[in-house]
This record gives sequence, structure tokens and C-alpha cells, in this order.
Amino acid sequence: MKTADSGLRRDALAILKAGLEAADAGNAVRRNFSCSGGFLRAGTARIALKEFDRIFLIGAGKASVQMAAAVIRVLPCRLSGGLVVTKRGHGGGGLRGIPVIGAGHPIPDEAGLAASQQVRELLMEMNARDLLIVTISGGASALLAAPAAPVTLAEKQQTTDLLLRAGANIAELNAVRKHLSALKGGLLAALAYPATVVSLLLSDVIGDPIDVIGSGPTAPDPTTFGDALAVLETYGLIELIPKAVCERLLQGAAGTVAETPKPGDPQFQNVQNIIVGSNRLAMEAATKKSRALGYRTLILSSTMQGETREVAQVHAQILREVQASGHPARPPACILSGGETTVTVRGKGKGGRNQEFALAAASEIAGLKDSLVLSAGTDGTDGPTDAAGAIATGETVGRATALGLEAAAHLRANDSYPFFDALGDLIRTGPTGTNVMDIHLMLAGARRT
Repeated sequence: MKTADSGLRRDALAILKAGLEAADAGNAVRRNFSCSGGFLRAGTARIALKEFDRIFLIGAGKASVQMAAAVIRVLPCRLSGGLVVTKRGHGGGGLRGIPVIGAGHPIPDEAGLAASQQVRELLMEMNARDLLIVTISGGASALLAAPAAPVTLAEKQQTTDLLLRAGANIAELNAVRKHLSALKGGLLAALAYPATVVSLLLSDVIGDPIDVIGSGPTAPDPTTFGDALAVLETYGLIELIPKAVCERLLQGAAGTVAETPKPGDPQFQNVQNIIVGSNRLAMEAATKKSRALGYRTLILSSTMQGETREVAQVHAQILREVQASGHPARPPACILSGGETTVTVRGKGKGGRNQEFALAAASEIAGLKDSLVLSAGTDGTDGPTDAAGAIATGETVGRATALGLEAAAHLRANDSYPFFDALGDLIRTGPTGTNVMDIHLMLAGARRT
């Protein structure tokens, strides 16, 4: 549908596309992983391949297939085995010689459970003459579901769902999941020991901490059972979580269940953890594109977090300030931010944090001319929907009212998807092959064409 802000929409989507292309998971691996002269270069590490009899590959995450494919193209020899697990629909064309399993995300399922069992069996066969390459991207925590006894998959599912609905951030969520897992929190690397492990990480978390990305399966875990309990207490969930979950965490805090391996543990002496891509890279590419289009551009932050609608309202007020005073950038301006906000679910509607971001912003910029807010997940999916996010402009609320849609009511119900679907303002990219959190952008003032 052609509107008065069609030019802004076109520009916003072009800027988003540039950010997604820069964060491509395959490219991220190739920049940090290569092989020549019998040596493997992984980040700053140089590894002699003659030291190993076998090479294995394990991948987990929404971008794991693309990352694994890049690894396979680099290696000069055939892999001895491996397994990749990804979100259903993100598998692409599969992989040469390595099985790919599609599993549930963000709530783990039986397919992820079966994949994790295969991974554990593979790890327990490894020795000091083996090299294990691991590719981890966003979603790995849920996709590689390995509940620690006596916790069941259903109990872990219920706990994850309660934390998500309560608005727990990724670090809090992973502190709990690591202590309910047989693979997270460094336990994957511990099972592989004494094999050499090279872990390639595509960061989808604020600040890129290696112990939080994918719940840190190959990284020392600084969190404790006590920390996991504190998260549940913060959100008032102690009485709501399954009994087996509570008992395991309490036993761990009391010292009767072994902690996850900590920094300094000798099981990590043969492990290299390498961050190959992050939200900052996508931000820089989006900046370059917006400037090429003629916008004065400013990055607010690549570490945005907090309650989605509150962060969106702040962004909307910045957009109003740009239009009113030319600060912090004079129109035509593009203001960018990245990160990962959280939604406290109170309604029964359908949507995701990026669609909610756009909906919350829409009410704040209603009637503001030549103004646009876009929010999208770089993986191409936003919550349990087929959209990556949505676009809101100064015209959005008025257009919705004409269709009998009340923006405030949809926001209260966490029902952003049908709102933007009716307006034709959902962003549908399909699976992108990457996952470096979210991109938010604001455009103020029509540029000269």
C-alpha cells in the first residue's frame, strides 16, 4: 500500500538489509577461520592439523547450519562425524556429510532432546588426538536440550516458559538453564576433554560474554546454583516451578550436586572460544548504508536492553526531539540502536518483542510527519510468528483507527502481530542465516532524491 511515507519505508528496509548482509553467519566464520599449509587459523590461534587423527563438528543455534557449512568448506579433509541442530525451518539445504536436526525454539522439544543425547554420545568417544569444532549461535540453549536428572524435558519447558513470560533477560534465563543442563555451562567442553575444542560463537547477547552465548557450552561458568535460585526468587517463581527443578537447584546450592565447571578448571586448557560476529558489525554496516542514502547517522548503542515498550517510548521521544530541535542529529537523520529487549507478557495476544517495540513507538509518534521507527530481529523471526518485526510511522495510528483497530488495546493484550498484519507493516524476511540480536532504527525527515 502506497502511503505518504513510502520513501522512508523503502530506505529503512534497505538499511536493515545492509545490516543483515554484514552479519551473515557464513561470512562471519570465514573472516575468523581458515586453513593453509597444514595449519588451521581460528581467531588468533594456529593449530597444526597433523596433531589430530579425527575432526568432528557440532553446531547448535538458528545460524548453525550456515556456520557449519562455512567450516566444512574451509577444512581440507573430510570430517569424521558430527551433528548440527537448528530451529525448524532454518536448515536451508542441509550439509554435506553431517546430519541436521530441526528442533523447537524458544521452548525445547523432543527433537532437541534426541539431538543432545547424540551429541553426548559423540563427545564421550573423543580423545586427545581429536579436534572438535563447535559452532554456536542464538537459540542454542533451547535447541540443544539436555535436562540434568531428575529434571524432565517437560519440567524444563515449563520453567523456560515461566521465565520468558516473567520478562527475564537472557543472562538470567541462561543462569537457570545452565544449572538444569547436562551440556550447558561448560559441560560440553568437559565431556569432550581431553580433545582440543575450537568454538566459533555468533553473539546474540549484550556485551558478548562467552559464558552466556548459547548458555556457554564450551565456556567456564561463573554463575552458581545460588544465582539460579536468586533469579527465580526475583521473579516470584519459586512456588510455580516444577518440584524437581526446585529440588535440583536447592541441592546444588547446598553442595550435594556438582557445580558447573568454573574459570581455571583444567578441562578448558585445550579450548578456544572465538567470537566471530556481533550486533556491532550489523550496526556499522547499517550506518554505512544510511549515510550513502543521504542521512545524518548516529548509533545510540548496540547494547540496548530493558522492558520493550519502555525502550521503544524512549526511542520515540528521541525521534520527536530530532524533529523539533535537530538534536542529537539534524534531519534527514537515521538513529540506530541494537540489543535485545524483553517483554513481560500480560495479555494473550500474538506477537514478538520487535513488533511490540514498533507498536509502543507508534502511539508516541502519532501524527509526526516524515517519521519512522523500525524494529526487527536479525534472525528473521520475532517470537512465535513468521515476521522479523514491524514498521511504524506517524501515520500508523490513524491508519489503524480507520480500520477499527485500537493501538492501545492491542498493546495491552501483547497483540502486535494482527495489528501490523492488517496494516501490511510486518517485516517478513524469512530465516536470514544469522542471529545477532535486534536492530532498531528511526528515520526523521525525508531525504532529497
